[in-house]
Amino acid sequence: MARVRAATSEDVPILAALHAATWRAAYSELLPPGTLDELDAPHLREVWADTLEGGATVLIATEGDDPVGFVVAGPAPEEDVAAADGTLPPDAARTVLMSTLLVEPRWGRRGHGGRLLAAVAAALRDAGATRGIAWVPAEDPASLSFYRRAGWNPDGTIRTLDAAGRALREIRLTGPLDLVLT
Repeated sequence: MARVRAATSEDVPILAALHAATWRAAYSELLPPGTLDELDAPHLREVWADTLEGGATVLIATEGDDPVGFVVAGPAPEEDVAAADGTLPPDAARTVLMSTLLVEPRWGRRGHGGRLLAAVAAALRDAGATRGIAWVPAEDPASLSFYRRAGWNPDGTIRTLDAAGRALREIRLTGPLDLVLT
């Protein structure tokens, strides 16, 4: 049975392992060689412990007893929701950032990503949020397609990050939080 549940501090090792495995599978061609080798377990565990303590909404998808994916979301920082000229939209205080939504590839195409997005959107909507944003690598057609199927679309804002010396271009997508699984 597939389900989504809130992550707890006991899930830190699970989140770190899913994070590393998913990034290695999904981003090996987008990031410079060696970058993914830096995903060591002790460092990732610290990051995940800090994330859970920091108040972000973190949910884990499971299939049976197996953890298969996760989502991290929370209030969108001003620099993430602002227009290219730095102005904030009227709903900035009610906009959330889907900072990470990943499903381990071997568990893909089973609805886990949709369940994660719908569950976190409902939780954040119930807390007063009205809109979501996500930054997605321009060279990640699977993620772009996933968000578009959920009704999230590019809003015309693009940023370029320095990924260990390689430019990583990201597209900002935005969409509603009143999602319904079909």
